[in-house]
Amino acid sequence: MSARLSVPKTYKLFIGGAFPRSESGRTYPVTAAKGDFLANASRASRKDARDAVAAAVGAVKGWSAATAYNRGQVLYRVAELLEGRRAQFVDEIRVLTGAGAGAASAEVDEAIDRWVWYAGWCDKFAQVAGNGNPVAGPYFNISVPEPTGVVGVIAPQDTALLGLVSAVAPALVAGNTVVAIASERYPLSAVSLAEVLATSDVPAGVVNVLTGSPAEIAPWLASHPDVHALDLVGAGDLDWVDLQIAAAQTLTRVLPPENGKDAAAPRLDRITAFTETKTVWHPKSLV
Repeated sequence: MSARLSVPKTYKLFIGGAFPRSESGRTYPVTAAKGDFLANASRASRKDARDAVAAAVGAVKGWSAATAYNRGQVLYRVAELLEGRRAQFVDEIRVLTGAGAGAASAEVDEAIDRWVWYAGWCDKFAQVAGNGNPVAGPYFNISVPEPTGVVGVIAPQDTALLGLVSAVAPALVAGNTVVAIASERYPLSAVSLAEVLATSDVPAGVVNVLTGSPAEIAPWLASHPDVHALDLVGAGDLDWVDLQIAAAQTLTRVLPPENGKDAAAPRLDRITAFTETKTVWHPKSLV
């Protein structure tokens, strides 16, 4: 029996539910922890970033209009699919980062658990973040959180999967859509996660994943008028003050970089950071 050729995986961008190559045709080599060549990843361009934002803008209306319960179901479905492909992600992280089997397994398990954690908040966070306000008069006064819109994310650069999940999932809870720049050094698990999203119930355009240089792509997201919030959790090595200045030109909300081993650890304020508060007045019945 003749030996067969292996079928190496092609890692592409994830934009609008599809997997295009960069419009520039550029790629960069991704190597294993031991220096061996693993794959070529697409190097996203300014045009790719604009296309991703356009896809995210187009998906905001449908995703934000979904019920909170439905969004929770969708995010939980992502966790289910990640669980089914757990072995693949563990192997990918081990080869890519050089982590041991225990550490790689722990990262994948934590990523799955965070999807579940944020899925559970979808139909609950409004009760915590919103409230009925005491007013003097025959009125009900109610404040409720609503999605900001399109969120640009620079994912933590020192993890293959957990950092990206930790930054993307909370933005989705309230009904925002996301354009995420994956870890430049460890991009392969981000593309594999995009495959999970594409085969789950997440609508096309709700999450868009770009690989390549955050230093090149981030300024275009920061200055884009259709990006409504910017999460710089993984931008600590960039000139992130300039990104804040660029974002200020279009009144884009900015979350500054986070330091520490577990940047973007799960917490409620990562959800509410990407919401706007709407206050409604309603007259009480006079009967």
